[in-house]
Amino acid sequence: MSDSINLSRRRLFSRRKDDALRPPYVRADIEFTDLCTRCGKCAEACETAIIIKGDGGFPEVSFADAECTFCGRCHEACDETIFDAALEPPWPLKAQISTSCLAASGIWCQSCKDACDERAIRFTPAIGKAPMPELELDACTGCGACVAPCPSHAISIIKPSN
Repeated sequence: MSDSINLSRRRLFSRRKDDALRPPYVRADIEFTDLCTRCGKCAEACETAIIIKGDGGFPEVSFADAECTFCGRCHEACDETIFDAALEPPWPLKAQISTSCLAASGIWCQSCKDACDERAIRFTPAIGKAPMPELELDACTGCGACVAPCPSHAISIIKPSN
């Protein structure tokens, strides 16, 4: 019984994995929540307003209404040593298309392809059915331009697993 108490206490005080989508150019070698002061300057500077106040008041990225243009204003506004403007790519995020895509139900829709400037989403024509999306991960910047226009909310931006 004392082992279970110790384990639960240990879990309580251990760092939980940070799954939040952070702004671009955030250094990978830091613990974001240790350095961020939650001042909100990055959110105020964001030209597309995708940086929002998230869990605990820390900045997170939401692609519900817009995309990241990688303008760099977020890191220019920050006084902390959180960002590295030289990062290439600016983050590891990539698009993911779920099975709720309208094309999977036989409905012709290519709104994500139309929104993708990088041409990371292609549709291959097929006889007798709606073309299915194909995602070219190497071309995807994770900008999120494809998320908001998707009528079935089938696209999300994720941190790929290694």
